[in-house]
Amino acid sequence: MTQALAGFRPARRTPAEPVPLIQALHRVPAGPVAAPHALPGFARSTVDGYAVRAVDTYGVSDGLPGYLQLTGAVLMGAQPSVTVGPGTAVSMPTGGVLPPGADAVVMVEYTQQVMPGTVEVVRPVAPGEGVVRADEDAAPGAELVPAGRPLRAQDLAMLAAAGVTTVTAYARPRVTVFSTGDEVVPPETATLRPGQVRDATAVALAAMAAEAGGEPVLSGIIPDDPRALEAALRAALAASDLVVISAGSSVGARDETAGVVGRLGTIWCHGIAVKPGKPTLLAECDGVPVIGLPGNPRSALVVFRLLGVPLVRLVGGCTVPPAEPSVRARLARDLPSAAGRLDVVQVRVAGGVATPVFGLSALLSVITVADGYVIIPEEATGLDAGTEVDVTIYR
Repeated sequence: MTQALAGFRPARRTPAEPVPLIQALHRVPAGPVAAPHALPGFARSTVDGYAVRAVDTYGVSDGLPGYLQLTGAVLMGAQPSVTVGPGTAVSMPTGGVLPPGADAVVMVEYTQQVMPGTVEVVRPVAPGEGVVRADEDAAPGAELVPAGRPLRAQDLAMLAAAGVTTVTAYARPRVTVFSTGDEVVPPETATLRPGQVRDATAVALAAMAAEAGGEPVLSGIIPDDPRALEAALRAALAASDLVVISAGSSVGARDETAGVVGRLGTIWCHGIAVKPGKPTLLAECDGVPVIGLPGNPRSALVVFRLLGVPLVRLVGGCTVPPAEPSVRARLARDLPSAAGRLDVVQVRVAGGVATPVFGLSALLSVITVADGYVIIPEEATGLDAGTEVDVTIYR
């Protein structure tokens, strides 16, 4: 499993396109964005108080206050019209431009006007105290956001502060999802005949692809017919950046999928050491990565989260994926495992305890009641009750 995840690195990337800042949340910059000028661009106050020369406050205290002549005030959004000289102070609002001659701002809490035009100071300040330098947020040319990391709300704020209103970002990967199997019918099917199952996988795979930054396209259900599957796959390859096939549950159906994919491209692996999800197929056809998932819905969702989501991000230019939310918890019971196989165990978390949720692999309820999952690494033969584990939490 680890080798499959690390080794399958298709070269396909979506093209770059200009994206307005208002639409750029979670988009992936195609290159770093540099500051066009210093930020904030001027020295400004971080507190309400008085702009002073720090040297004029040295040695003052509650018992030995200092007195400065108030010579004016700075207005918000305006260039100061006064200069701070020896023994003087200027009234400052938070965010106001530091006037010439001043090198610090003393907080209003440590001052009082004892008489008109005179400010009493009871606490000394050091040069730079209460002040943001003109280039403290960013120097000209400094990297504001890196390439390859999805933009967050705070990144958009920084870009807006720098006057950057358009970002060159990778296009969202077009992810085509289709299911196969004679027994699979659309979710809207009102009455099931014996042996039929509604397609529970495609809509969930599409949702995960969208969460990973892709644009999912649901392409329906293909019967267990190699010719129909080949035609559907050829059509999907021409219009996709990634193709996801939920294969039939039978061994024969899985073999047919592998045969069709093998004729159209190169299979990287067919079968991985993971539970659930062993029958997974990874391939590349005409430069488009293809993922063949187990027909079992729960297995398909587990494997796609581990393999498919990183591939969607990779094709979309994401080289610094966002961290998955996780918590530390103690296992409520022993978890057996087989060496050489990665086990993904669904758990519920309460009070710092992770309780495994067991059930047949065909049961979707096992994953819907879980708060997250624990991974037992390939080299382990199990985990003991009470072991501290990292639980990846479902969003």
